[in-house]
Amino acid sequence: MATVTLKGSQVQTSGDLPKVGNKAPDFTLVSSDLSEKKLSDFVGKKIVLNIFPSIDTGTCAMSVRTFNKDASSLDNTVVLCISKDLPFAQSRFCAAEGLNDVISLSAFRSDFGKDYGLEFADGPLKGLLSRVVIVLDEAGKIIYEEQVSEISHEPNYERAIASLKK
Repeated sequence: MATVTLKGSQVQTSGDLPKVGNKAPDFTLVSSDLSEKKLSDFVGKKIVLNIFPSIDTGTCAMSVRTFNKDASSLDNTVVLCISKDLPFAQSRFCAAEGLNDVISLSAFRSDFGKDYGLEFADGPLKGLLSRVVIVLDEAGKIIYEEQVSEISHEPNYERAIASLKK
């Protein structure tokens, strides 16, 4: 289990993140058209997994906007924005913001959060996903990971983007 904070109060996650150097576990999530997407569908591209509690919070929304602008413009790179929000809410947000360069995926009917060790195990957000960025190379190997220590803070965009350029 990892410990993060929510406005200074400690919150536990369901486990530990997959480690840099390891192959990322495959998953099946739901896209905006309600079809299922697997991580393996994106093999051959660099992948940013932008994972967060809910699109309806300012910090989560900012991470989607920032990765839409910065990471999606890189060659052979796809940004997957993952939360337990329903696909309808994710689509509504992206449409309202004009965000066309990220792919929203919902973990509402999967064990993604537990499989990746990042689901909140306690606290007021229990069951939601913690704020995490995981970057994968074209073979699906993890080249960067960050679990943001304070849920209300943004991830380190610069380090995540820099890992894509190596």
